[in-house]
Amino acid sequence: MTRFLMMAMGALAVMPAFAQADPERDPAKTEVWAPVADVATPPGAAPSDAIVLFDGRDVSAWEAEQGGRVPWTVADGAMTVVPGSKGIRTRQRFCDIQLHVEWRTPTDTKGFDGQNRGNSGIFLQELYELQVLDSYRNPTYANGQAGSIYKQAMPRVNAARAPGQWQAYDIIWKAPRFSAGGGLTSPARITVLHNGVLVQDDTVLAGKTEYIGAPSYSSHGCAPLYLQEHASKVSYRNIWVREL
Repeated sequence: MTRFLMMAMGALAVMPAFAQADPERDPAKTEVWAPVADVATPPGAAPSDAIVLFDGRDVSAWEAEQGGRVPWTVADGAMTVVPGSKGIRTRQRFCDIQLHVEWRTPTDTKGFDGQNRGNSGIFLQELYELQVLDSYRNPTYANGQAGSIYKQAMPRVNAARAPGQWQAYDIIWKAPRFSAGGGLTSPARITVLHNGVLVQDDTVLAGKTEYIGAPSYSSHGCAPLYLQEHASKVSYRNIWVREL
């Protein structure tokens, strides 16, 4: 037997099991072929499987805070807060979602600063606020700036653009769960990208948003999305959601 042949046989003897004809080490055994994932065309405007909540013209997915016609203005592809008109909410209720929202604060900032400058908010399930604010060179309390979970969690960074520029939130929301008796079994969690920058990373919420006092939970089900009116002409566009 030649030295080369002996070396080849020795190498074969120590080959790993997965390289030999062992049916228990068949890689196909861990391949999942069904069910097949649905096709979702990436944005452009919205994924093909998204629910479009506002496309720049149609506000039929929304209603006034107390019900009825949306009281905000719609022009040039945007929906703009009318100060004093109160907020708006979706007609549809949601639990776990992926949400995309684009927003813009007013260009004129003279005489406005802190929480009075471009203030609005996106409330998940009407109870948990992701703050909208002009946070471009505008000092305020850290857990009240843009990208914060209001009064609970400051953003990892300030990713705000200058006033008058369009900004975007991309949100993954995991709704809280409650037992049949109303006790909390799993708290709400949120991940947020602000203008493509991660600002909330699977943040656990301590409860619903409170202006005064500590947050807490009370049992509830799926609920509308709510956009806040806070005396500032904040505009919104290109709003879509995917149920998870």
